[in-house]
Amino acid sequence: MITRAVVVPHPPLLVPELVVGAAAETEPVRAATLAAAGKLPGPWVAVAVGDGGRATYVPPLSGTFLGYGVDLPVSLGGALPPDARIPLPVLITAWLRERCAVEVSRVELVPRDLPAADCVSFGQQLAAEECGLLVLGDGSTRHGPRSPGSDDERSGPFDSSVHSALAAADVDGLLGLDLELARELGAQGRAAWQVLAGVPGPWRCSGAEFFAPFGVGYHVAVWERP
Repeated sequence: MITRAVVVPHPPLLVPELVVGAAAETEPVRAATLAAAGKLPGPWVAVAVGDGGRATYVPPLSGTFLGYGVDLPVSLGGALPPDARIPLPVLITAWLRERCAVEVSRVELVPRDLPAADCVSFGQQLAAEECGLLVLGDGSTRHGPRSPGSDDERSGPFDSSVHSALAAADVDGLLGLDLELARELGAQGRAAWQVLAGVPGPWRCSGAEFFAPFGVGYHVAVWERP
């Protein structure tokens, strides 16, 4: 049974080597992410959103952040040559794994537009596994003038609702997130958060934080059994 789940973002800015000029500005989200991941027992099963359909990545597997500016290799386990085609959530899972010194069983990628009911079904399937659940996903990309997308006044209320749901371990709040609104706001984490909501509780949150450097929302939370 999954007894603890951790929600983290997966932006390249977590990796100091990729943001040399902004390492100090990005340190708070990096520190919170590493602290939360460090509380997750292994082996990890990670869930994130991919750009394609369903995909599963298992060790031995290695990748590199070359596509993000630095040839920094990371591994899910094993010593295979780095594959430059590994998706970002898998790279970040591997980067976190190396720093937390845990085993990763696999990384599951789900489609960005996976309906909430299918997310719940997948969460229910995961529930019986003996693992720590790592949930990776970013919030809206449209917070203010520094954001990658144009500013959208709906971003604040959207990520506020995500933060409130995570902080209260409110599965109904997560399941109430609108797929179309999340898409319009560039919130890639919606489906992964709803997979978490599908893992039967009860849950309580032992800590939740929200950050928005450079106009993108990043959520960090730790859920555990009461």
